[in-house]
Amino acid sequence: MRPRALFLWASILLTPMPLLSQEQQIPAPPPPPPSSQFVPEGMPVPGSGTPLTLQQAEAIALKNNPQITIGKLQYLVSRQNVRETRAALLPSAYLSVTGVGATTNARVLAGALNNPTVFDRAAVGVTVNQLITDFGRTTNLVSSSEFEAKAQDKWALANTSDIILAVDQTFFNAVETKALVTVAQETVRARQTFVDKIQALTNAKLKSDLDLSFASVDLARGKLLLLEAVNNYDAALNTLSAMLGYKDKQNFDPVEEINEATPPAPDVNTLVMQAMLQRPEIQALQDQVSGAEKFSNAEHDLKKPSISAIGVAGYAPARANQLLSDHYGAVGVNINIPIFNGFYFDARAKTADLQTNINRQKLSDTRNNIARDVRNAWQDSRRAFERLSVTQQLRQQANLALNLAQARYNLGLGSIVEFTQAELQKTAADIEDTDAKYQYRLTQIVLAFTMSAPK
Repeated sequence: MRPRALFLWASILLTPMPLLSQEQQIPAPPPPPPSSQFVPEGMPVPGSGTPLTLQQAEAIALKNNPQITIGKLQYLVSRQNVRETRAALLPSAYLSVTGVGATTNARVLAGALNNPTVFDRAAVGVTVNQLITDFGRTTNLVSSSEFEAKAQDKWALANTSDIILAVDQTFFNAVETKALVTVAQETVRARQTFVDKIQALTNAKLKSDLDLSFASVDLARGKLLLLEAVNNYDAALNTLSAMLGYKDKQNFDPVEEINEATPPAPDVNTLVMQAMLQRPEIQALQDQVSGAEKFSNAEHDLKKPSISAIGVAGYAPARANQLLSDHYGAVGVNINIPIFNGFYFDARAKTADLQTNINRQKLSDTRNNIARDVRNAWQDSRRAFERLSVTQQLRQQANLALNLAQARYNLGLGSIVEFTQAELQKTAADIEDTDAKYQYRLTQIVLAFTMSAPK
């Protein structure tokens, strides 16, 4: 009897849904429908859209996402601010055309201390102004604006990194929800097959209606799981389309490149140092501190004199001939020495000094926060990597438990409750294992972002 018993158990374990000899007379149930028929009408079917890789998604976002365009435009604005500030170091010239008709012996007598004479004339002339020196104020202002432009460039890069991170997270969320749809479809297919068999056995009076009811409830749970998975996949496609710069949902089919999971770096301190050197936020704040220091120096320079030159030349074809020449020209130098303005310059210099200290504190705070983010991301990545092996073991054990529960049920040694519980545990294990794979990939992306390292 022992060889026969061993053969019986081997047949049970090797056959997905074995039937007893009495059940062999029951007509075989129809084959299960394809996976696409388990997706509700109007919902996206995984695998039916336009294939989209992670690199393609990032390229589309770089081209279409408005936030990235805004960052680039803000940098271009900052470059024009540099040109605007530097203009004070260059000569300025303007053309004047003047025509005056005056009464005889007219003078301006009211509204000012002077009383210049006004003559009939028509003239055209050029005036040129040139700053000779303001003892470093304008130069410091130019340097400050240049540092601000560099900082804006780094902020645009940081903004781009934020968008790419969001695109990557949205992409892998869509890939994960797509995989969960597949898990739900396989669950519904397996449970539908089981219900069909129990229905045939119940019709043949070989199984009770109670078994059919439990199997039907299990099938309904699987369909609810599928509905939720498909809805999440649809929402993920909506979010992904918006992140890529589309106003309407695109029928993408996100495709992941299969890569072997590698453990995170063993030393987090090295990653923190790498982040301190590479993060664009830190570089931007360093430039802002330098720009604030230059601006502070410029505000202190307000108390220094400024020296400028002015030159004029022109021609007057119509004039009072007895009093005016038909041409004119003059050159002069002006020295402006501040004496007192109600401590206005002192207040501006103090404000600039305080703003410099504020920027330094922002830089220090950002460094602390980035170091914290790197350590947290590294810890999350380690935990997610360790979770991979645990969920794989859980899935294997759940599959084994389901096979044993199925064998016991077929032999009449177990109840339908035991079998459905094993099915629920297998479905939960499948979901956990699928989630673990993509969660680890997401933690890798976040860790790379916190260091500004290539993914």
